[in-house]
Amino acid sequence: MYIVLASKSPRRIELLKTLGIKFDVIPSQCEEKSTKKRPSIRVKELAIQKAFDVAQKYPRAIVIGADTLVYCKGEIIGKPKDKQDALRILHKLNGAWQRVYTGVCIMNLQTQKMLFGCEISQCKARKLSDKELAHLAGKHMDKAGAYAVQDNEDPFIEKIVGSKTNVVGFPVEFFSKLFKEFLAL
Repeated sequence: MYIVLASKSPRRIELLKTLGIKFDVIPSQCEEKSTKKRPSIRVKELAIQKAFDVAQKYPRAIVIGADTLVYCKGEIIGKPKDKQDALRILHKLNGAWQRVYTGVCIMNLQTQKMLFGCEISQCKARKLSDKELAHLAGKHMDKAGAYAVQDNEDPFIEKIVGSKTNVVGFPVEFFSKLFKEFLAL
């Protein structure tokens, strides 16, 4: 059984390794575009796109795709474009509840099997000063929401309801269930 993670995210790699699954990392090269307005549909669509992009090159592999976003005050928030955008995002999230969505897709083109779904967690951000937000801005440019709960020096999130691994970027518990279901298909 050849398994591929269609992501170069260090967090996803690290979290998937905790399950003891042997896999290769082959990042998707797809453009990651979606017109979907509902966060749960968007992350599932993007996870499928990423998995399919890699599965076309490795049709015998079981390919895992994932996508994470933050949703707050009616806005879908991905990775910041630059430091100024990171500051804008942090100001929006500051002191607010938000939802973190991660879509996961597992597919194998050879057997024509695919399962996908979405995990949702809620987070409450601490209310930080403008100075503290400015210090944080630009620190986590590769993360949806511009913060990192796994970083002990990132004081931004004070409470998580639901899966913490989901907030980090890969819902381990959800993926485990989906993977067992996929293998049983």
